[in-house]
Amino acid sequence: CSQTLVSHSVQQSIFCTFRPFYSAGLWWTMNTSGGALGGELTDEEKEIINNVLARAAMMEATEQERIGRLSSRLDNIKKTACGDGQSHCLLCAASFGPQGVTAVLCVQCKHHMCSKCGIWNNSRTCPMWLCRICNEQQEVTTLGSLEFSLLYEQETHVLQCCIIRAKGLKPMDSNGLADPYVKLHLLPGASKSNKLRTKTLKTTLNPVWNETLVYHGITDDEMQRKTLRLSVSDEDKFGHNEFIGETRVALKKLKFNQKKNFNVCLERAIPVKKAVGGSIRGMALYEDDLNEGENSEERGRILISLMYNSQQSRLIVGVVRCAHLAAMDSNGYSDPFVKICLKPDMGKKAKNKTQIKKKTLNPEFNEEFGYEIKHAELAKKTLDVSVWDYDMGKSNDFIGGCQLGIQAKGECLKHWYECLKNKDKKIERWHVLLNDNAVQFED
Repeated sequence: CSQTLVSHSVQQSIFCTFRPFYSAGLWWTMNTSGGALGGELTDEEKEIINNVLARAAMMEATEQERIGRLSSRLDNIKKTACGDGQSHCLLCAASFGPQGVTAVLCVQCKHHMCSKCGIWNNSRTCPMWLCRICNEQQEVTTLGSLEFSLLYEQETHVLQCCIIRAKGLKPMDSNGLADPYVKLHLLPGASKSNKLRTKTLKTTLNPVWNETLVYHGITDDEMQRKTLRLSVSDEDKFGHNEFIGETRVALKKLKFNQKKNFNVCLERAIPVKKAVGGSIRGMALYEDDLNEGENSEERGRILISLMYNSQQSRLIVGVVRCAHLAAMDSNGYSDPFVKICLKPDMGKKAKNKTQIKKKTLNPEFNEEFGYEIKHAELAKKTLDVSVWDYDMGKSNDFIGGCQLGIQAKGECLKHWYECLKNKDKKIERWHVLLNDNAVQFED
């Protein structure tokens, strides 16, 4: 399995080769164990596809080897450079002047070198001298490279994104350096709720972060249809932050519970291609999801724990955290809190609520609430879970909710059933928050 992301040009090559299969409705996807799903392909079609994939992998491996060689050569040139670039050649330290060698100026770094250590670019439009360092730098990449790793932990529904380092970033400031940071978005549906970012490192083109950013509440289904966008930008205190470059990873490329390392060249903004209808869906790495509208009422996720304590005859409900909540305030955030209510016929003691978390779309609560109730009665009860945005001096805004109980469906029913079946065992599950008008939650 290749440890690098297939480049944009290689992706386009694959897309063009597979275009007839898209048009014929024969495109297939791979499940996490590698099996084929969808329409049946003939042996000839499978062979064509496998050959293209093998050729793409070989092209990418060759490109990565080339970049690796250039990077090593560039590092060696920098290490052996021994001049000041003013009175002596930047690279070999030969003296300039009447008794020395002739100096030429590198148009990129503005240092002087001798003609032997310089590279003359005899372009028709812009002939110029470059020192060997700047020439090699242009060969490696014009924007820089980013090294990172991804790990999806299936049991906890956590996606760990370790941002390791970047190399050879494009200079963005007047001092020839940059103040870089990395920002992550999950696509489609980029918003502040799923935006993560590293700290900013000052005055460097080779930043080392070694920083792990974590997405909570990521489902197996989302791993099949979501794309992670990693963009590098230069922070500017006195103006707008400037975009340097980006890369994207289709999360279905990851194997569950296996860390995958990437070392990729940054690209300029990658266009997101939308399918135009029928079975023509384009490359998953660059497409927007056609089915995004189906989940338009989804307002985030909540992690709930349930345990029935048989010794105390109590149901213990834990509100652990929320993820990717809808923004309800003008600043692009919310001030969320969670309300739970066990009904019917539980009176005032049925209602509980968490503390308010200010200005966040990914709050962590870690609060537990208890209900004295006989185990046999749980089958007749429903647990309402609702998330609200606190507004001082006016009514709170409803963000979303879910209901757990025997009358529920899907994960909500399964969670309740597992709690009833497994006494004295804490069971955690993520649940989708819906803005469902058919279900009334009280503020």
